[in-house]
Amino acid sequence: MRIGILDLLRPDRRIRWAMVPWAYMGTKQYASIMPQAVSVWCRELGHEVFYSTYFGQKDPKQLLPDDLDVVFISAYTQASAIAYGLAKLFRQDGTLTILGGPHARSFPDDALRFFDVVVKECDKELVGDILRTPPVGEVVASGRPLTDVPSVEERMPEVRTSAFLRGRPYVSTTIPLLASVGCPYGCDFCLDWDNPYALLSLERLEADLRFVIERYPKAQMSFHDPNFGVKFDEVLEVLERVPHGSRKRYILESSLSVLRGDRLRRLGDAGCLYVAPGIESWDNYGGKAGVGPALSGREKLERLVDHFKLIHAYVPGIHCNFMFGLDTDRGDEPMELTKEFMRQSPFVWPTTNIPVPFGGTPFFEQYLKDGRILESMPFFFYYAPYLVTTISNYGPVDFYEKLVDMTEQVVSTTALLRRMRSTSGRVRVSLLLRTVSERGMLGRYRRLLGNLKADRGLQAFHEGKSESLHDFYSDVFDRQLGAYATLLSREERRPLLTRESPVVT
Repeated sequence: MRIGILDLLRPDRRIRWAMVPWAYMGTKQYASIMPQAVSVWCRELGHEVFYSTYFGQKDPKQLLPDDLDVVFISAYTQASAIAYGLAKLFRQDGTLTILGGPHARSFPDDALRFFDVVVKECDKELVGDILRTPPVGEVVASGRPLTDVPSVEERMPEVRTSAFLRGRPYVSTTIPLLASVGCPYGCDFCLDWDNPYALLSLERLEADLRFVIERYPKAQMSFHDPNFGVKFDEVLEVLERVPHGSRKRYILESSLSVLRGDRLRRLGDAGCLYVAPGIESWDNYGGKAGVGPALSGREKLERLVDHFKLIHAYVPGIHCNFMFGLDTDRGDEPMELTKEFMRQSPFVWPTTNIPVPFGGTPFFEQYLKDGRILESMPFFFYYAPYLVTTISNYGPVDFYEKLVDMTEQVVSTTALLRRMRSTSGRVRVSLLLRTVSERGMLGRYRRLLGNLKADRGLQAFHEGKSESLHDFYSDVFDRQLGAYATLLSREERRPLLTRESPVVT
């Protein structure tokens, strides 16, 4: 069969000129491992495979041939609108449509309105079963823990497509790796909250590292583990066995509870370029942040500033995640603590996330039970700068005023200069591009705030007093999705938030 694999890395069809550098330097490098694995498995099963990624470069339908028998599409929830539109177009061509990825895990029943098959979790055996006897109209899962993925060498046709430029690696080329799956923490907002941690083959990991370093010595490598280094010694011993020269090349996401003590020196010596831990909240998730549940507020700030300074002594690049809008957030304190953290840690890139109720999480279940999800809001808005729930302790205007205030500090010229002075090399270039990108986000926050102040009906919608989707969001949807917006009726844009158990094969 002729099979297409498409990994959606961008949610819209409108990309401003200022975002083009980040599209190639950043977004293009976010390709996921599982779509590449599915591509390899289909090829090994004897099929003709066409793999591509969409990061805003052209009409995504044009990235694959028209005469496909089967198409696998991977999408996160914000990109589901484009995924749904693509499913309609491929179905018109007589192509069997299959959805996987984070959105399929979160909202499988909604996705089944548009796709023939929705896959929550898969392995090679399940892919083979689907292709032999398509379970049309069903949500399926392997029911088995993932124990292996194709090696980097096996995935090189996909890596060349996703991470290279005109067939060659370039300055931001990043090759994805996987050392483990699952996470030991149970953060209520995270899709991996109930996914048990498991270490994958260390022999395969070592082979992957040696292959990349020998064949592509200038490429970076990004670990896609939900929480890297939980079994720290076992994994680091592998990195330490593989010579990496003087070049720092590893990018990883880990919790602060892992990044401590002598481990930081070992990470630095092994070639770690960038780490992305999460603080999340000044009053919650203390175990993940390595400070314990009792420490909060300014005491937590002081402890974490010292911790990040220690990390920076060994790892040049640091990205840190915050959330603003949790039920524990009250008044000005969360905003002021975050701004103070930025001032004291200019070498850290801070991202402030708006809490999003992704299906299958305790966060979603609680908000749905309490009637706090704006149920008419299309999934396209399930990411910053948009708010899809009611907030306990802030009105919508106050909430966005605080987001604007924090973001203004992140992208200010003063902050940029301090950032440049405290970093160097590739990290400095990355932070410069992120600053340009985040200034675009600040503009979107400001426009939302201006519309909220001018339109009492929009405020009422965000306060949960109106169930109908406000015209403001319909207009944004139409503008950002372009021709793909016309493929979805107003009724089809309204999410189906129910969940049912998958069929385990």
